[in-house]
Amino acid sequence: MRVPLQLPLDFEAFYLGHQELFHDYAETQLGGRRAAEEAIHKAFLEILASWDQLLQEGNLEQRAWAVVRRIVGRRLEAEGRPPAFVINGPIEQALRAARDKLRVMQSGTGLYEAIAELPPRQFDVVVLRYILEYPTSRIAWFMGLSDRTVDYHCRKAKERLRVQLGLPAKSQEAKEGNGQ
Repeated sequence: MRVPLQLPLDFEAFYLGHQELFHDYAETQLGGRRAAEEAIHKAFLEILASWDQLLQEGNLEQRAWAVVRRIVGRRLEAEGRPPAFVINGPIEQALRAARDKLRVMQSGTGLYEAIAELPPRQFDVVVLRYILEYPTSRIAWFMGLSDRTVDYHCRKAKERLRVQLGLPAKSQEAKEGNGQ
């Protein structure tokens, strides 16, 4: 008789609290549920293998997130392609909504590619907030950051995108008129 593997209870709780978000993120990048499940399964196996060390080191969410990013990134690299949201229609539609939030008016601006070129934290925040539509508090909890730090990364990403896409800066009057 084969005895089932007994997982640490805190790992099971971590898995239950993060698996949906990890899968959503991987599916957005890889373009399919099966590929996402394979990548996240691999990520959770890696996280489990170093579970005790991760608990002792602190920053569990950030370390786990780094594992997910690395595994998804390596798969994209091995397949020699950009993230799926750059090339998939449904994801393109979600990005169209994100583009509106970023106040980008023209359709052929290169926004998708520009998002893909953002630094890792800015990229994660933009994908989680505007594509997967997670609230700031959940992104902050997940990434092990404060709400203000998530907002900071979002502002920096939007500014970087504005510059990269050659869009004009908002005037001070417009900012004040919007209560910013």
